[in-house]
This record gives sequence, structure tokens and C-alpha cells, in this order.
Amino acid sequence: MSSTPSTPIATVRAVFLDVDGTYADFGVVPQGHVQAVRAARAAGHKVLLCTGRPVSMLPETIRGAGFDGVVASAGAYVEVDGEVLLDRRFPADLAARTVAALDAHDAVYILEAQDSLHVAPEAEPRLHAIIDEHFRSAPEGQPKGSSAILGSVRVTPNRAAAAFAKVSVFEAPVPVQRIAEEIGPDIAVVANSIANEGRHAGELYQRGISKADGVAAVMAHFGIEREDTVAIGDGQNDLEMIAFAGVGIAIEGSSPELLALADRTAAPPHSEGLVGAFADLGLI
Repeated sequence: MSSTPSTPIATVRAVFLDVDGTYADFGVVPQGHVQAVRAARAAGHKVLLCTGRPVSMLPETIRGAGFDGVVASAGAYVEVDGEVLLDRRFPADLAARTVAALDAHDAVYILEAQDSLHVAPEAEPRLHAIIDEHFRSAPEGQPKGSSAILGSVRVTPNRAAAAFAKVSVFEAPVPVQRIAEEIGPDIAVVANSIANEGRHAGELYQRGISKADGVAAVMAHFGIEREDTVAIGDGQNDLEMIAFAGVGIAIEGSSPELLALADRTAAPPHSEGLVGAFADLGLI
């Protein structure tokens, strides 16, 4: 895999990579994916992370390959070359209603901000247990990525005053969809990639915001046409960006809905699927 192109590329493309289940597996990035990102950028293309995680959940172990920017919090936050293009947080009244509804159900949840993660004092032990359980299911001997989450968690008694972009619910006594309905029509729900659905897990976000918003903001910033964008993902919060991008790639084993939207598929991270995908697209 060459890191230096022999001739200048005719068209600069922007590539948007989901993190969990696409670029990384249990928070661990395969070396082949690191090399593919570096080679594509060396060839002149723009490569960005496009994730449901906030920036506070993206440690150097994930960002270490070097990226042109990040679309975080499922499209609510966009940063390119140190410049913030989008920063959408829950309005104060919606934040207060969200926290009140979650607390009324004794849910275990994190309020996700770009600089930190906020958890209720009484929920912190349960949060640690749930996240540790998830990462223990990683393949034997594989390094664990739980520190990327737990390392940024801050115990916050007055959570309604926190400025946050999204909420991850790890456990609740009722379905997260029901809690969202109690909060009101401004809230939508997507599956949580860490806690399993048996715990009534899910992610709450402002309705109408998606990763496609981040893709559009980056396109405008760089002056890149839609047909020159590539989006790769595996989750339900990737639906909009897969449909929006010029080329949408779903990871094998994704939901039928996502696979139906995608133009092609790629192998999962443990098979270093992005290496083949980048090569097939002529990015490296």
C-alpha cells in the first residue's frame, strides 16, 4: 500500500467513517485501517470520523491515524481542522424535560457533551458494571476500549444544567421509546451500540439531526460535491448518511434496512474490511 501517489489525483473525495463496528471493534482499531486512512489522506483525499460518539469518547487510540475532522454526536457536532462547523446542543427546556423523565424511571444514562460525559451519582456503579460487561465480551486477548467511555465520565448531581448533544441510555425499566414519548415530539430514539436491547437501552437525540447534516457541512466547507462523498457504517444512526452520500457502504451483517440503502458492502473490522473498500474505490 503506497502512501505517496505517483500522480496528483483528479478528484478529491471525502470519506466518512462510522467508528463502532466499522472503523473499530470493541474500541480497538485494526492496523490495516490505520494504514488505509493514512494512505488515503496522503493521496489527497479527506477522511473524517462520523460517529454517534461525542468527542469526549474519542481517545487517541481511535483518532491516532490522523483525520481531517470529525462528525460527532450523530451529526450534532462537526469539527474540521480545529474549526467548529456545527455545535447543536439540547435547548435548556428540552434538557430539563429529558433529565426529569430519565430520572423518574431510574434509568442509567450518560449525557454526552464534547468535553465530558455526565452521569448521576447513584447510577455510576451500575454504569461501570454495564460497560465492563460489554467489553468483556470482546474476543479473548483483544485489548479493551471501555476506558474511552469511563475515562471521561463525570459524576454530575445537577445534570439538567449540563450542555449536552445526545443521551446514551444503558438501562431502564421501560423501553427507551416510551421515555422519549414522555419527553415529547422533539426527541427521537436509535439503538445503542454498547448495552444490549434487553436492558431497554437506546440513544436519545434531537429529532431531525443526523450524520447526513455533518456530511453536508463538511462538503460545504471543502467545496466537495455530493457524488464525491463516501459514507461507511453499520448502525441505525448511519441510515441517513448512507442514503445521502455519493457512495454508501454498509458493513456485512448490518440491518436489512441499511443494506438495502447501501451501494455496496465491506467486511467488518476484525477482517480489516476498510482496506479492501478503500482499494476498490481507488482511494489507495
